[in-house]
Amino acid sequence: MMEKRKSTITTIILSLTLITAAGLTLQACAYEDDDDDDAYFLGSSLPRRVDFRPADDPRYLEECGSCHMAYPPGMLPAKSWQRIMSGLEDHFGENAELDTETTRQITEYLTANAADKTRIGRAPNVARSIGIDPPLRFTETRYFMNKHLEIPERLVTNNPDVGSFSRCEACHRGAEQGNYDEHQVRIPGVGRWDD
Repeated sequence: MMEKRKSTITTIILSLTLITAAGLTLQACAYEDDDDDDAYFLGSSLPRRVDFRPADDPRYLEECGSCHMAYPPGMLPAKSWQRIMSGLEDHFGENAELDTETTRQITEYLTANAADKTRIGRAPNVARSIGIDPPLRFTETRYFMNKHLEIPERLVTNNPDVGSFSRCEACHRGAEQGNYDEHQVRIPGVGRWDD
């Protein structure tokens, strides 16, 4: 009787170990290949793809979106947004200073919805890809680099209709709505891109 009980306990422990290992393996794979599997659908009757929750704060859209695409907050961790917002006097070579109250409100919005604060779409994968030093640009994240590894730089940086990998909306036609489906990428002057 005692031997049978030990055998049952051993079987249960082995089963739990295998289940845990399988779960960890799946979690690791989620970062490696999340091309289309982790898009969330938000909305009413017809769901739409959301890889990153689109920017929706009116002040952020007005102040930051008037110069460049208003990047979804989930593209960077909170510390990155704090660094960006605290250095607006030299914002990538431009003076983008705002009044104190506007800066505070936009910073609060960005950090509350940052990659390490949300579970929507690909943001958690971005957060997991961040090292010790939070980057100032989404293009500096391991997540971004992994996703764009096979795209020749010349098709972007030497392309007058794109110019930089930071111009997401140039190739990802649904970027401002949070859709970064790789199957819908169209590189200007090149056409459809699918790795």
